[in-house]
Amino acid sequence: MLVAEILKDKGPNVFTAGPSDSLEATIQALETKRVGALVVCDGDRVVGILSERDLVRAVARHGGGALARPVGDFMTAEVVFAEPTETVAVLMERMTDRRIRHLPVLSEGRLIGVVSIGDLVKSQIAEATFEAESMKAYIGAG
Repeated sequence: MLVAEILKDKGPNVFTAGPSDSLEATIQALETKRVGALVVCDGDRVVGILSERDLVRAVARHGGGALARPVGDFMTAEVVFAEPTETVAVLMERMTDRRIRHLPVLSEGRLIGVVSIGDLVKSQIAEATFEAESMKAYIGAG
């Protein structure tokens, strides 16, 4: 299965934050939107990603004062991306190797979505279920 197929099912919603947004406001956005990471954009350009892990590190290192500071101080600036033509297997390997759970998806340099490890696992389960049902139907027809 390709990333483009996951995004087709998932929809185009991408939740973002700005590098100058406060960490506190970003935490509220994560809670409200019920996601584990926000893509950090400066205009149309992706400049980072802020995950729950980044938030934990910020508070552990700087205490409650971190909440008033900007996202840009704590985001992961070295973003690992996916492309819509990549397979689930390739992305699972990349996410496992890098120990990350979210990948922004770029097409021609434009942000078109985000896939999480949960999205990839869900697609693999659906694919395995489909294959098993197909095999049962084939064996039953023979």
